Amino acid sequence: MHTGRAPTRAVLTAELGVTRATAGAVAAELEALGLIRVDARPGAAAGSQGRPSHRLAVAEDGPVVLAAQVHADGFRAALVGLGGRIVATAPGCETVDADPAKVLGSVVEAGADLLRTTGRRCVGAGLAVPSAVAEPDGLALNPVHLAWPVGAPVRRIFTECVRAAGITGPAFAANDVNLAALAEHRHGAGRGARDLLCVATGHRGVGGALVLDGRLHTGSSGLALEVGHLTVNPEGRPCHCGSRGCLDVEADPLALLTAAGREPGPEVSLLQQAKDLIRTQYADPTVRTATEALIDRLGLGLAGLVNILNPDRIILGGLHRTLLDADPDRLRAVVADRSLWGQSGGVPILACSLDHNSLVGAAELAWQPVLDDPLGALT
Repeated sequence: MHTGRAPTRAVLTAELGVTRATAGAVAAELEALGLIRVDARPGAAAGSQGRPSHRLAVAEDGPVVLAAQVHADGFRAALVGLGGRIVATAPGCETVDADPAKVLGSVVEAGADLLRTTGRRCVGAGLAVPSAVAEPDGLALNPVHLAWPVGAPVRRIFTECVRAAGITGPAFAANDVNLAALAEHRHGAGRGARDLLCVATGHRGVGGALVLDGRLHTGSSGLALEVGHLTVNPEGRPCHCGSRGCLDVEADPLALLTAAGREPGPEVSLLQQAKDLIRTQYADPTVRTATEALIDRLGLGLAGLVNILNPDRIILGGLHRTLLDADPDRLRAVVADRSLWGQSGGVPILACSLDHNSLVGAAELAWQPVLDDPLGALT
């Protein structure tokens, strides 16, 4: 039901492979927990035969989780219900302090205000950050675009802030692109993929994620798929990792603005400036040339990932989504030309489809204990 695959009790029965009585008992149990609603008087669809099935729906007034996201140009808090539906959002902040405790305290307080205003029950909290988050301690290892200290214990700080705000339930933290991929796999452009590769620009840098059989592949300690540090231009720009020409500095918003000869302004985020430049000035030869250069760099990186991972679908987010929209044929041709498997079959390359997918992904972290064991988590 969380992913929209069980709209009726008959479908639920088939998906679970149980008897109608068992599916009915499960649905009743979930309704008693306030998670779903069961249509008490089902009506038959036009032209259908046999007994109509009870329709099932996520409870619109049911529990929520607090989702928080921090990025280079600000932070935002939201309440997200079952099914990935954003119930309420707080106004975003456009400045990020160098002290993670101050930032996370502010974003959690914004979420607590939403809970007080809406009166909703909160069952957990999740945080998305633009950094690899090492397991098992929840340390942000490379928050370079936030000016936070390397190894900042973001999960512990976030948990302390959540508890100080009087919010109950478990608290989690993870990389923002990982969470975007998880959200897209369950609710967006990645739904139905078995091996889903997601590559996206945040407000700075490039991130990647892999979802295998419905679960994030995070590696042995949470650090897998740091695709931003694939070299796509050996003579390119210096990268903060110590190398040169990494995807992180060759295919992010700042790279586009620089290649197009545009001086970044303070009015809106770098990401928005880069998107607007392509959408409104693509006919300008300088902008077009810069865009094509980024498409080629991105395509080269994707081709290498296709050779290694053999995904059945690729989804692109942030500025990369705009690059795909600008010239989809060029990007797909570069990937096909540079990848062994791309030449033989081709990998579908799609745009991410969810607004605020990292926020929704942060919520997925907090919903997971409920999805795994509703009774244990909520009673």
